[in-house]
Amino acid sequence: MTKRFYLSLATLLVALTAWAQMADPVHFRSELKMLQGDEAEIVFTATIDPGWHVYSTDITDDGPTKATFHADRLEGAELVGALKPRGQVKEQFDEMFGTNLRFFENQGAFVQKIRFTKPQYDISAYLEYGACNDEMCMPPTTVEFAKKGNSPVKEPVAEEPQAQAPTGEVAPADTLNTHHSSLITHHSPLTTPLWQPITEELKAFESAGADEMDLSWWMIFFEGLLAGFLAILTPCVWPIIPMTVSFFLKRNKDRKKAIREAVTYGLSIVVIYVLLGLVVTLLFGASALNALSTNALFNIFFALLLIIFAASFFGAFELTLPSSWSNKIDQKSEATTGLLSIFLMAFTLVLVSFSCTGPIVGFLLVAVSTQGSIVAPTIGMLGFAIALAIPFTLFALFPSLLKQAPKSGGWMNTIKVVLGFVELAFALKFLSVADLAYGWHLLDRETFLALWIVLFALLGAYLLGWLKFPHDDDERRTNVPQFFLGWVSLAFAVYMVPGLWGAPLKAISAFSPPMNTQDFNLYSGSVEARFTDYDQGLQAAQAEGKPVMVDFTGYGCVNCRKMEAAVWTDPTVRQLINDQYVLISLYVDDKTPLPQPIEVTDVDGQQRKLRTVGDKWSYLERTKIGANTQPFYVLLDPATGKPLNGLRSYDEDIAAYIDFLEKGLKNFK
Repeated sequence: MTKRFYLSLATLLVALTAWAQMADPVHFRSELKMLQGDEAEIVFTATIDPGWHVYSTDITDDGPTKATFHADRLEGAELVGALKPRGQVKEQFDEMFGTNLRFFENQGAFVQKIRFTKPQYDISAYLEYGACNDEMCMPPTTVEFAKKGNSPVKEPVAEEPQAQAPTGEVAPADTLNTHHSSLITHHSPLTTPLWQPITEELKAFESAGADEMDLSWWMIFFEGLLAGFLAILTPCVWPIIPMTVSFFLKRNKDRKKAIREAVTYGLSIVVIYVLLGLVVTLLFGASALNALSTNALFNIFFALLLIIFAASFFGAFELTLPSSWSNKIDQKSEATTGLLSIFLMAFTLVLVSFSCTGPIVGFLLVAVSTQGSIVAPTIGMLGFAIALAIPFTLFALFPSLLKQAPKSGGWMNTIKVVLGFVELAFALKFLSVADLAYGWHLLDRETFLALWIVLFALLGAYLLGWLKFPHDDDERRTNVPQFFLGWVSLAFAVYMVPGLWGAPLKAISAFSPPMNTQDFNLYSGSVEARFTDYDQGLQAAQAEGKPVMVDFTGYGCVNCRKMEAAVWTDPTVRQLINDQYVLISLYVDDKTPLPQPIEVTDVDGQQRKLRTVGDKWSYLERTKIGANTQPFYVLLDPATGKPLNGLRSYDEDIAAYIDFLEKGLKNFK
């Protein structure tokens, strides 16, 4: 796949992400359950969307947002113990935080036990929790609980000292009541122009990027077209073309009918492969295809699949479908007439040529499926099938061209071997994704580059005739096209050598592991936010005459750290952020209490209390850009608070990130 292809498709994925930014993956209900005697439980029960998980109570404070219980008002009751998880809690070691994380999937509950101390009770409290999936995290989110009524306590009892709440979770009741009575409504700076929503302006940028989205579809189509033309030149397809065209011309004295049948044959090939693309889409579905790009197990499976395909192209074995399949289809085509007969003949071609076309089709489906687009497999197969059908139709229209077509020979084996090297290179890319996900450190950047250097050096040696495979002729010689391709392959291998010492290698930055995995690196540089306060950062940017980059992040956001390690370490990205922008990082899980809680009307029309600095930045993200997950990056004019480009979220495509920053800078100037 070309680098431009990945860049265009990344733009599409960013736009698709922007269409569904306001995630709502966790649904809580709260209730009060009476126990025996004077005790009860406040129960928060969660239903969690597939792919998401809610963190439990017993995890480190330095990790993601854990579940905690907070009481604003606790009259006529006292807490008994701490908040407890109830249900099937899963545990998994997280490489980023270096500790075990405990969480719920699908469903779970948190329980806070209380004891009544008076005949009447009045409780106002909330549960705070954090939720993540493999691509993004929610900011710390609250579930409100409020209830008052009669308790089992029949006679007034003496007020006992209220249990001391754990630090950072539950404050004493008198303090909480004082805070509650002094709630203020949102005002400056929350209502200044710099805080006003920019969702409509962001949509305008997304609309302006529609051409790029269209281009990505065309790039997928042309990638499929290229794969189809390569498949034509393989020894399983090329020799079949003249035989098939001659068959149609000989069995019909009417040349127009022969041409019509040949065209129908070509269209049948298109229908068969497009149906294959649709089957892949229906089997996986939109959400599954979207998850493939970051799922380690799928990437391992795809890598092994490509290695098998490459070994087949190298001549280790042939991937063939059972001969009985093609024989039965061939018999059916002979026993039938009309369009069905021609369609079955085309299906026979697909089965017979599988040993050559199968690895190419498999590689194409793997490449486009892991990009997360639900229609990409169908578009890729359309391009592949059209290319494969063209020669059958073309030679039927102009039979004289058959005499000028190259004869079958060893050059077709050369094409298979070259494709085998390409598939091995992409297999390493998929293995790299799994390696990063599991933290194995088996394919760190210099290891990956060393393997690619050797791989493309061997490809160059093969094209120049210095290396042979089992199905190559003993007297195979290098022709002129092979010489130039070998020259380019060896030059590409030499180009990658400085990367072993930390050179950025921008031409392959979309494929190689991130710079932070490099063990020996002569390069140094980092990106640090100058401000963690939105208003202060805007003021400084206005004074310096620079645009602002707002980074909505979190201390417990795994993917935020991945972006900082994989993308911000790129020299060009680092230079643009450090020198051309004022970077403001807003941590939505910052637990620093606000001087006074702020009561606001949220985007869903509900009244909410902003109690911490993180609550404030989370509210800003929801209201200003219409998103509630992290990471999210937005470029702003500091004087107006208006966007300079569309949004960008989790995506490790460095080239696309550079384009995002440069467009924002251009629009600012």
